[in-house]
Amino acid sequence: MDPGLSRGGGLPSFEFAFNSENFSDRVLRLEVVATDGVAGGPLPDVALHREDLRLHKEEADGQTIDSSWTMAATPVLRVKTIYISSVVLAANSPFFLKLFSNGMKESDQRHLTLQIADSDETVMMELLRFMYTGKLAATEPNLLLDILTAADKFEVLACMRRCSQLLTNLPMTRETALLYLDYPCSTSVAAEIQHLTDAAKEFLANKYKVFDKFPHELMDMPLAGIEAIFSSSDLQIPSEDAIYTFLLKWVCEQYLQTEDRHKIWSSRLLPLLRFNHMSWKQLHEVLTCSDDAIDNEETTKRITDALLHKAYPAHEQGALAVDTATCWQVPQRAYIQKPLKVVEFDRPRPQVIVYLDLTHEECSRLFPEGEFFSQLFHLAGHNFYIMPTCEMEDEQRKLYSFGLWLGIHDKPEGSTCLTFNFEFAARTKSSGEFVLKLKDEVIFTGDCMQGCGDLFGVPWSTFLADDSLFIDGLLHLRAALTLVEQPGVQT
Repeated sequence: MDPGLSRGGGLPSFEFAFNSENFSDRVLRLEVVATDGVAGGPLPDVALHREDLRLHKEEADGQTIDSSWTMAATPVLRVKTIYISSVVLAANSPFFLKLFSNGMKESDQRHLTLQIADSDETVMMELLRFMYTGKLAATEPNLLLDILTAADKFEVLACMRRCSQLLTNLPMTRETALLYLDYPCSTSVAAEIQHLTDAAKEFLANKYKVFDKFPHELMDMPLAGIEAIFSSSDLQIPSEDAIYTFLLKWVCEQYLQTEDRHKIWSSRLLPLLRFNHMSWKQLHEVLTCSDDAIDNEETTKRITDALLHKAYPAHEQGALAVDTATCWQVPQRAYIQKPLKVVEFDRPRPQVIVYLDLTHEECSRLFPEGEFFSQLFHLAGHNFYIMPTCEMEDEQRKLYSFGLWLGIHDKPEGSTCLTFNFEFAARTKSSGEFVLKLKDEVIFTGDCMQGCGDLFGVPWSTFLADDSLFIDGLLHLRAALTLVEQPGVQT
């Protein structure tokens, strides 16, 4: 066989017969109508119209009715006539095989009519040409997706596979990723491009994982992209609080109608938020602030569940986890500000106790001279944080150690002095209890830090290898801060 007369898989090519009257036994009449006149996506559901035709034929009681697939009455822009071979089409498409062999009138008719939108004229011609040649000239992802959808409707499985292959070989970009995620399609087409959808989500999550680098691009991102990015656990973000603030701003800018905004917030955005990793301060602020921009009822429910979880973590496998909305097995993201568990007291003196867990991997990343910042916590009208570090203790011998520091985020106004007692402790495997490592009294007069650069009194390598400190791979730290004296306040 001439190589020019063959196609993939050793199958013969009938390119010479495409739209040739000499090698065709039927005529396909394409009625092209305005795009706005055809609903339902690329190409009408011709199988459905054929069933409608069958009903009309039965009702006509034997009267002659032209065989055609048409939409509702729509002005025809132009008519395109294509010579087709019933053998070629039937060999490539179960749809056409049934059409030409079902014993009904259209099985014998020479002229068939199909009405399509003007935007789908190229799609239909590409599909017909593929059935003759096994080739596709299209390279644009939009067009390939439309051809794939048409191939699905006409049951041209080989064309579906070829479209999928070509799409897989295209480079992934922001535009193509959003196209794959937001393309309206049937269940079968969705299954065919599932690998592309998964790749698109991964591409967007990786491209935008450093949150602070793309504030303007993210604010213009469509909903499908927002869901892909903020579903990721690799998102590098100051804290979950920042995600809440961003999503609230985004939904207000993207959806101006209150009803639409509430619907999107409740059904699509709230599931993206990991409330159990938000700070106590942010949860309390949202809970006590009425905001008409969002669905407050559903938001309040989520936050209440998060606060209950934080207060009673031992119950997370019990009643609180019955509702799927309160499933707390959602991992932390790559937070720049590490999440804390916070316990506050008003009496006998204002006090706050915070718990910080660091994985062995997170501690390893601190070397040689790194640092982490915790979420902010609140006491006496000010915001504080704790900061684990890796510090050089002996420059000559190049010895490093684990440090822990307490800092105040906002400088006290004027000459105000705040006097606190603070303690640092770590849990040990042997006793299961927190063991005090540092205790001191400190006067905060400005933006300063208190703590020590060698909390455990051992070199860095010894600290990392200490199995008594890393319990199931976690280092459990505790910091307690108690107000001793504040000017103008009796304690």
